[in-house]
Amino acid sequence: MNMLIWNCRDALNPTFYDVVNDLIRMHSLVIMIFVETKVSGERARRISKNLDLDGAIFSNSIGLTGGLWVLWNFTQVKISELASTEEEVHVVVTSTAKPPWLLSTIYASPQFAERHLLWENLEYVASFHSMPWVIAGDFNEVLMGDDKFGGSSINIDRALRFQECMDICRMINIGFSVQERIDRAFVNAEWNSNFPEATMLHLKKVHSDHYPIKLCFENNKEFHPPKPFRFQPMWLSHPTFPSVVREAWNNPPSLQQALSNFTIKANSWNKN
Repeated sequence: MNMLIWNCRDALNPTFYDVVNDLIRMHSLVIMIFVETKVSGERARRISKNLDLDGAIFSNSIGLTGGLWVLWNFTQVKISELASTEEEVHVVVTSTAKPPWLLSTIYASPQFAERHLLWENLEYVASFHSMPWVIAGDFNEVLMGDDKFGGSSINIDRALRFQECMDICRMINIGFSVQERIDRAFVNAEWNSNFPEATMLHLKKVHSDHYPIKLCFENNKEFHPPKPFRFQPMWLSHPTFPSVVREAWNNPPSLQQALSNFTIKANSWNKN
């Protein structure tokens, strides 16, 4: 079983459907956590119906930011919502193979005062249960100076407050992205005991400037990363290929996004 945590930065981008469905197929994803979708409510529900996962829970977005989604495969796991706010969604995950466990998905506010309330909420949750527990998402805070690459220096008091919260929740850090290590996954000892072979992989950037984080619950020795994209000269002779190029380069916000669009659309076109 595999889970993906990803700050996708916008679920309204036209490439979102293809990117997500490709990720689901390539990585055998059973649970996906989307952070900063900027979409909630009925609009989020309509978008999710085009994705290859059947279960869905959405939190409210915070203006033009936020928007937490939890999606899952009905046939693999059962997920029950416990509570949610704009910054957190707490669910219980049940499968046939392992005991139920608590999953808390996080999009911490850029405002420290609101993040401080989130840390207090997590500590409150920790005081009321002893379940196996995963906390994952975008925490908008670093734990130490080594977690930050360039830019302004970290605020020691804020970093220590975040560390204190994770200590009170008895969390073990098992992964982070290269994006200043603010996208992370933490687990407690009980969860780690149930999934001793769990590993964290950081996938390549696509669609967003944040790296998707893949949590593999078991050590899959047969996993092979997807092959790198290769342009095939024979495509140039196909009559429909120019339309693929035009769609990919139709007003992209950046060169990186244009190349990402082209890779996705060309791969999809080639499969069909």
